[in-house]
Parts: sequence; C-alpha cells; structure tokens
Amino acid sequence: MLPTSKPIGIVNTSKNAIVGSDIRVAATAWSRLVGLLGEAGLDPGGGLFIVPSSGVHTWGMLFPIDVVALDRGMRVLGVWERVGGFRIAAVGWKTRSVLELPVGTIRRSRIEVNDQLAIAP
Repeated sequence: MLPTSKPIGIVNTSKNAIVGSDIRVAATAWSRLVGLLGEAGLDPGGGLFIVPSSGVHTWGMLFPIDVVALDRGMRVLGVWERVGGFRIAAVGWKTRSVLELPVGTIRRSRIEVNDQLAIAP
C-alpha cells in the first residue's frame, strides 16, 4: 500500500540514480483525475506518481513535463520528454502506473525503456 499523505522517493535501480525525492502519490480517483492541473510547475526532485494509470493527458496543463510509463513491477515501458499541453502520453495495455516529472528528469536520471525503478526505502 502506497502512502498518499506524504511524498515518496523513487530511484532508477538500473542506473543507481535518484529520480526524485519529493514525489506525490495520486492513488485516489480524485487525485488521479486532477493530477497536476492548476499547478504552476514542478520543483526539481518533485513529481506525481499516478497509480493505477494506463496513460495521462496534459489538457489544461500550463507547463511541459517528462512522462514515464511503468508496468506492474515498476519496469519502464516508455518515456516521453518535454510533453506539452493538450497531449496524451504513456497509453498502453501493460502500463499500470505513470510518473509525471519535471522536464529534464528523464535525462538526468538516465531513464530508458526496460530500466527498473523502485520506491526508495
């Protein structure tokens, strides 16, 4: 069970890199629906972990984001950098959760398809 009241950390265990240390969890229907709408941006190290999710949209978003699609075991299925407003990303039958991250996070933490991510202890 994921904590929804406090941020979590996520690491790329395949590359021994920190993805973020202040990532909010969207695990309720309302928090998944609202996502980052109304936000002005994401701070470095921040993000939103949407679970469950089979994809995201950026309709109404005021800033671009990096998007990472994950399977049930948090293995990376796809990456989309600098997704702007009014787009759809990470849609897939195997996608079980999605990470929305500040632009540049995918490159900084070297996330690639098939990398293994994990919630930091």
